[in-house]
Amino acid sequence: MVFPSGTAVIGSLVGLAAVMTWRMREAKGTVSLRKIVIPPLGMATGFAMFLVPAFRIPWAWAGIALLTGALVLAYPLLLTSRLVRQGNEIRMQRSNAFFTVILALAAIRLLARGYFDKLLTAQQTGALFFVLAFGMILRWRVQMLLEYLKLIGSD
Repeated sequence: MVFPSGTAVIGSLVGLAAVMTWRMREAKGTVSLRKIVIPPLGMATGFAMFLVPAFRIPWAWAGIALLTGALVLAYPLLLTSRLVRQGNEIRMQRSNAFFTVILALAAIRLLARGYFDKLLTAQQTGALFFVLAFGMILRWRVQMLLEYLKLIGSD
């Protein structure tokens, strides 16, 4: 088994801590259309990295990464989070397993990165994982958007 470098591990742990903090803070507030749509739109700006040749990956790899994120890695997020109406507010309700899923996804990412870092350049590995994460976030947010529209339509 190939393990990622110490820098990659530290960077991943810092990123994980930031995501966990953000998710805990986000869970305290209400959900709005803006809060659902802005994250994937903001993340989409990351596709600008492909303007730099060093970050380019084959289309087939990008497609596989996008589908893996959307069809495999998004699934646990879909199972452990849903929107609920509380009076006039719509809130995210997560199961107790939600943070376990986030930790498991981070571990999978870290181990996979250790493998891909040996085969690809650091830029290509970053690009591949960006596309994978985008697929995961996009599917999760689209499902959340559909739930949100259904809940506000029941007014």
